[in-house]
Amino acid sequence: MANRTESSTQVDAAPVDVLAVIEDFDAYPTWAEAVKETEVLAKGQDGRPARVRFSLDAGAIKDTYALDYVWDVAADGTGTVRWTLAEPASLLKALDGSYRLDGAPLGPTSVSYQLAVDLRIPMLGALRRKAEQGIIDTALRELKKRVEG
Repeated sequence: MANRTESSTQVDAAPVDVLAVIEDFDAYPTWAEAVKETEVLAKGQDGRPARVRFSLDAGAIKDTYALDYVWDVAADGTGTVRWTLAEPASLLKALDGSYRLDGAPLGPTSVSYQLAVDLRIPMLGALRRKAEQGIIDTALRELKKRVEG
C-alpha cells in the first residue's frame, strides 16, 4: 500500500473548528452521505476517539469496519489526524489515511487528505486510485460544506 492518493481544499474557518467536525463521529451520518452509522469504541487518554466503527454504503462499496486514530494536533487545531484499519472488514483489506490541517488561528484552513485503500477483491491500480480520488473529493467537499454551512 505504498501508493496514496491525495487532494486538498481550503475551508473558510479556523483549524480548531475544522478539527471539531472531524472528531465528532456521532454526527457523520448526518453530513457524510456514504456513512450510515458510527460508533466510538474507545477513547484515548486525551479524550479523543481512538477506535471508531463505521457502516459505509458508497454504492459499490458497502462494508462495516473499525479505524484506529492517532491525533497529532496542537491546541489551535493544526496538525495531523491519521487512521488505519483496526478490525477486519468483508471488503476492505487495508485503509490508511490522514487529514493534515494548516492555517492561521482564525482561518482559513488548508485541509489535505491522503488515502490508501486495499480491497480483498482484485482491482487494477488505476481503478483503485480513481476510487480513492472519488472518496477523497467527496469527503473534502462534504467536510467543507459542513464546517462552512
